[in-house]
Amino acid sequence: MYRFLLSPRWIVTHVLMLILVGVLVTLGLWQLHRLDQRRDFNALVRARTEVPAAPVDEVLPADAGFAEAEGVVFRTVTASGTYAPDEQVVVRSRSFEGKSGAWLLTPLRLGDGTAVLVNRGWVPLQAGIGLEPAWAPPSGTVQVEGLLVATQTRGRFGAIDPEGERLETVARADVARLQEQVDEDLLPAVLQLAEQDPAQPGDFPVAIGAPELSEGPHLNYAGQWFIYATIAAVGYPLMLRRMAQSRAREAAADAAAAGDVEDEGDRSGAAPIEGVGEPVDAPA
Repeated sequence: MYRFLLSPRWIVTHVLMLILVGVLVTLGLWQLHRLDQRRDFNALVRARTEVPAAPVDEVLPADAGFAEAEGVVFRTVTASGTYAPDEQVVVRSRSFEGKSGAWLLTPLRLGDGTAVLVNRGWVPLQAGIGLEPAWAPPSGTVQVEGLLVATQTRGRFGAIDPEGERLETVARADVARLQEQVDEDLLPAVLQLAEQDPAQPGDFPVAIGAPELSEGPHLNYAGQWFIYATIAAVGYPLMLRRMAQSRAREAAADAAAAGDVEDEGDRSGAAPIEGVGEPVDAPA
């Protein structure tokens, strides 16, 4: 009944279905891996944000590198210094609560001669529109507090910030790239502003805040991929079984029809011809 499933065409179909099930299961496992990564990230952020605030030069010394900075990201730090508005850059294409805009990244000159890039927050900046004067940083000495976040680097398909020229807008908060156009030595991380004294006048920039600590949709996505894999793994054999049963019924019906025709032919050939073989009465 199932011999037709051994034809080359069906064998190719079986192999493709096995590959499909494997891909679906792999996608589900990948989403579970992403969920584990997200949980580890959330645990890291919670643990480090619970540490009391400390001066930035104690958490991240001036001679620290990017590797050392990775070990203290999401620590709350404080700093005192003066902003360098002439070295400020705009990080374009940043959204906030569903609205497009940009970040304002301004170096804060520290007392030891180094500087830290401060992400002062989000502004509703659109292409072709200049910065509002009210968005300028306070002059004089300021006290800031916020989270240390890692420098951003270009991915495989990210926009490129040209080298060897001064940029007013950039694609990302890349400390190494911005060091090329900042006179002071920059600390290898970005201070994401939470509080500032004196406070920024007006409504902008808006502080970005700490990262959202949610598990995201990964568990739901994993469940969906596993459901699809189950449907394919169970549904395909059931479909083959029904096809085989249907073909068997059709074959049985054809055989029965052929048998009826033969029986009818046999009955027709055996019927006696009237008058043949019967005795003939002699005339009186």
